[in-house]
Amino acid sequence: MADGLPASAAPRHAPSSGAASATGLTSDEAQRRLAANGTNAIQDVAQKPVRQALGKLWAPVPWMLEAAILLQLVLGEYFEAGAVAVLLLFNVGLGFFQEGRAQATLDALKSRLPLTASARRDGTWKTLPAAQLVQGDVVKLSLGAVVPADVRLIDGSLLIDQSMLTGESVPVEAAAGFATYAGALVRRGEAVAEIVATGTRTKFGRSAELIRIAHVESTEQKAIFRVVRNLALFNGGMTILLTIYAIYLALPFAQIAPLVLVAVLASIPVALPSMFTLAATVGARAVARRGVLPTRLSALDEAAEMDVLCADKTGTLTRNELAVTACRALPGFDEGQVLALAALASSDGGADPLDAAIRTASAKANPSAWKLVTFIPFDPARKMSEATATDADGHPLRIVKGALAAVAAMAEPSPSATATVEELQAKGFRVLAVAMGAAMPLKIAGVIALSDPPRDDSSALIAQLHDLGVRVVMVTGDAAVTARVVADAVGITGPISATVPLPRDIHAEDFAVFAGVLPEDKYALVQALQQDGHVVGMCGDGANDAPALRQAQMGIAVSTATDVAKSAAGIVLTEAGLGGIVATVQEGRATFQRILTYTLRSIIHKVVQVLVLMCGLVITGGAILTPLLMVLMMVAGDFLAMSSSTDNVRASPKPNVWRIGNLTIVGVIMGFFDLGFCIAVLATGHFVLGLSTQALQTLTVVTLVFSGQAVFYVARERRHLWSSRPGPWLLASSAVDIALFSTLAILGVLMTPLPALVVAGVFAAALVLALLLDIVKLVLFSRLAVA
Repeated sequence: MADGLPASAAPRHAPSSGAASATGLTSDEAQRRLAANGTNAIQDVAQKPVRQALGKLWAPVPWMLEAAILLQLVLGEYFEAGAVAVLLLFNVGLGFFQEGRAQATLDALKSRLPLTASARRDGTWKTLPAAQLVQGDVVKLSLGAVVPADVRLIDGSLLIDQSMLTGESVPVEAAAGFATYAGALVRRGEAVAEIVATGTRTKFGRSAELIRIAHVESTEQKAIFRVVRNLALFNGGMTILLTIYAIYLALPFAQIAPLVLVAVLASIPVALPSMFTLAATVGARAVARRGVLPTRLSALDEAAEMDVLCADKTGTLTRNELAVTACRALPGFDEGQVLALAALASSDGGADPLDAAIRTASAKANPSAWKLVTFIPFDPARKMSEATATDADGHPLRIVKGALAAVAAMAEPSPSATATVEELQAKGFRVLAVAMGAAMPLKIAGVIALSDPPRDDSSALIAQLHDLGVRVVMVTGDAAVTARVVADAVGITGPISATVPLPRDIHAEDFAVFAGVLPEDKYALVQALQQDGHVVGMCGDGANDAPALRQAQMGIAVSTATDVAKSAAGIVLTEAGLGGIVATVQEGRATFQRILTYTLRSIIHKVVQVLVLMCGLVITGGAILTPLLMVLMMVAGDFLAMSSSTDNVRASPKPNVWRIGNLTIVGVIMGFFDLGFCIAVLATGHFVLGLSTQALQTLTVVTLVFSGQAVFYVARERRHLWSSRPGPWLLASSAVDIALFSTLAILGVLMTPLPALVVAGVFAAALVLALLLDIVKLVLFSRLAVA
């Protein structure tokens, strides 16, 4: 309230249990409550950067790399250990800067709360830090203030904007006895209020707590874990058999230990986490050019798999601004006159959105024939605003605008006005009546309906998402009637759920609209849909949406969203409209295909490498790969293959699903065909060409590199391998990989030299392998639905 409010102003309603008197709390009582209930602040859960970095070292792929490093150090292979350590740190570095989303969200929430507030302590007004306020404090609220805690008004009147918390686009009139929440904004008026809840016990604080605890494991994390698990189980078993056979051959420990080390290194999909990150980064740059900013790289992967989108109504499907939806003139008036009269009884340039919408609509009509003399702003007690004007002849005129009941009390009876208001209210509109006259009783000129209209692109967006296999459901705090009007306008059809709290066994196909929901309900809805097996997207704009945005696999904040919503979301739309969602889904599915290519290639290649070690031991009685050669192939082959992150691919027409089990089966089967090729080459080198053990090691490297390239080009296409042109970076990386190892093999650098004719022969045989694998791939893909 303004400073002119007398300190002795008494509340109009008796205080609630435990409330303060008119003079507020004493300092001693405030300190006692502060000690008992804690500060008016949100819990800080910041994680130290060092702890975050160390956490990145605790995952399946890092475990395998760390084990390999320790084994290399024990064997005295320091160079190889250093190379693997570099790979490990590379993976950690790429993922490190994508963490800390919960803390950013909480920081944004706290930035909405005022730093200070005017409270009555010891009978006088004092400016206090907002964090020191306690339940029972009496505070002043005035124009532009942010409500510091959950409060109940005890004197005065306000126009309160709670859209950031409740999603309701229309500010509400508040008088004594009205309860409002921390974070709400005072748009008009002055009042004295009593604090009823502080800190995490406020509605604002409960949203913050939901954000803090919200967590869903990304499908990317689960996919990496399952790939590593499957490879570890298969290759681990092969490594045990390899060790047993080596012992059976009575090989000395000095030969068995390096052999086991090579098997461990061969089993690690070292660049798989980095590939997920790099592919998502490339996709993020692509969607950024289309007005989308990913704040969490895994969101692109989630966009590819999203099959349900929960769209908040206010500010997401609608514009979050009031507009005149209909104007009904009664006999003797036309719509232009009704709007002109209403505009005269509306504030000019004020913060009242209803008046602003009416003035905007009136400006588009014919110029007013009346001239404003005086204006009386809206009075919550009378539920109307009023103006006096003169007509063209200078005759005085009285104009009132407000709720029908208030206006009708001053006007001639009008059954048609009552019927029209009831009709428009049944459609969920905010309806005002306008009356005018030179003397009492006045005459009702017409009624005006206002609403928050849908965005121009909402209907087209929903149709596009439907074609992409994504079901869109509306989630709103508004009543079912209002929700139905908007849903019909944007093309969302189906039953409406208006039951809160929501039942736990919700299925996406049960309802098209969820009305009357609270932030906790949105959060619970996302969880329920996830438990039903769906990958859920949540689109919103307010702080009330933040917990659900955080919980959803793909949280989407629209361009007009609050900092809170943007921090909680996985992607932020930087341009007006919702077309960026379609762009994200399409690019996400293209990114999924690139990652799928690399994952399948990794499974095949890692399975083959371990099996080749086993077969080589059987054929030659010794190790056909050294740790140095294995590290060389890991560094060059695995990381050059990451060029598939820029490959030309076709986006899937429907939501993608990681079928790791099927993918592993395909990889193992194709791996056995690849293994047959490798055994044939190795047997030719040993039995036909009579190569030495060292030369066979070189031959093995060349064979694995060339067959790996064959696998790569087969895996990148869901059709025949020649169906699309590979990306330029992929072609360049293949050329480098082939040229590098061919040169090292022929010149004998880091390995025993091989004749150029032998290297060329292996390359030609690899081309035949690619054609054979392509046929096998098509059969497997059609039967196991991998892509």
